[in-house]
Amino acid sequence: MSTVPPPTADTAPAEPKNAVDRFFEITKRGSTVGAEVRGGIVTFVTMAYIVILNPIILSTSKDVVGTQLGFAQLSAVTGLTAAVMTILFGLVARLPFGFAAGLGINAFLAFSVVGEVTWAEAMGLVVINGLIIVVLSATGLRRMIFEAVPMQLKLAITVGIGLFIAFIGFVNAGFVTSTKSDSPPVGLGIAGSVATVPTLIFVITLLLTAILVAMRVKGGILIGLVSGTVISVIVEAIWHLGPKVNGDKINPGGWGLTEPTLPKNLIAIPDLSLIGHVDLFGAFGRIGAVAALMLVFTLVFTNFFDAMGTMTGLAKEAGLADAKGEFPRLRSALIVEGVGAVAGGFTSGSSNTVFIESGAGIGEGARTGLANVVTGVLFLIAMFFTPLVSIVPTEVAAAALVIVGTLMMSQIRHIDLTDFSALFPVFVTITVMPMTYSIANGIGAGFISWVLVRAFSGKARGISPLLWIVTAGFVIYFVRGPIEQLLSH
Repeated sequence: MSTVPPPTADTAPAEPKNAVDRFFEITKRGSTVGAEVRGGIVTFVTMAYIVILNPIILSTSKDVVGTQLGFAQLSAVTGLTAAVMTILFGLVARLPFGFAAGLGINAFLAFSVVGEVTWAEAMGLVVINGLIIVVLSATGLRRMIFEAVPMQLKLAITVGIGLFIAFIGFVNAGFVTSTKSDSPPVGLGIAGSVATVPTLIFVITLLLTAILVAMRVKGGILIGLVSGTVISVIVEAIWHLGPKVNGDKINPGGWGLTEPTLPKNLIAIPDLSLIGHVDLFGAFGRIGAVAALMLVFTLVFTNFFDAMGTMTGLAKEAGLADAKGEFPRLRSALIVEGVGAVAGGFTSGSSNTVFIESGAGIGEGARTGLANVVTGVLFLIAMFFTPLVSIVPTEVAAAALVIVGTLMMSQIRHIDLTDFSALFPVFVTITVMPMTYSIANGIGAGFISWVLVRAFSGKARGISPLLWIVTAGFVIYFVRGPIEQLLSH
């Protein structure tokens, strides 16, 4: 766990040292400025790949009229929106949760939505999605739903996210790969062996970081990331492994998204020309109100519950959640998260939401919004130093994700698993997240199984009416494909 534990009832926090300390409640939460800075840096390093990955996802698809977004412009607005929203969340909610373009939603936009509408119209739907979430948060309905979730499921969400984030790390590093066959669907490396040098460096970085964290070395995760990057730069300079994908050529032994080489040009002026390219209601005219509303419904459900689950898990890991799973400035946090969707749509960089990689910074000691300010400022700087940010290879950043997943898994000790009517929904929640690569899917499967199993086993009275409503919504969410087919006839 973190070397900076939150204060307990037996250790009363000291008086704040200055205005910054008082504003962010640094001392009150048992943290220090040094821990916040380290945590902010680690969160940035583990999230920095988004300025590369988000443009890769969004720039690959042409919309219904053949328009394709530029990689450089997408990289610039991705960094800008992440910076602004991360800082805003840090100042308003004062929590150490970094923001950036959500990976589930950007893929949905690129591979599903823009086949029917233009990019401007797609981003208009993202803005509408964000406005709906802001209204739900401001009216208190989103918090009511949050409070209606049983504690067992909140803890299961934390554990599920831990497995999910670790699985992302293993996959990004090439340690876990698809076998492209029915049995089994995934395997270790290639033919059960670590197959590439970058994956081997992931293993080395992972073990080094694990040892440092186990020894409670301050900055253990950050030291591991820096060490892994230095090793990667040296290895690339000697053996010239090159990128895994270079144009149309595939190099199986190469690096993932980023290649650890020192760039010739450190500074790149950001191109922000995509800002404001939004058509708010154009999709309704192009594909009809029903089809557009189904797209908005999907965006809202994914955005709403991905963020709720992520914030629950991160707050629990940071020691900021109470016995009910609630955390400081919950309503403000939920509102700002909705604003992130609006901002992401307005800048054409896709909906921005809380990033589970923030757990890396929390594992390093981050407990307050000051860490977010550090992360946000680094994103602003990264807009001008994109070539330098890309030095950290995906395989090295993946090691930090596995460590964070390990830390979040520890919350399973607080779940009472003696009642099968609770055990089954908990199990479903935890396993569906990594297996479907979606936090929202895990939460939805958990909600549905909780309501049905508990209700038909004689425990219906203990289920909140609001949970029944949300569960009905998830049923619609999961069967939206057949519904859309029926409505299109």
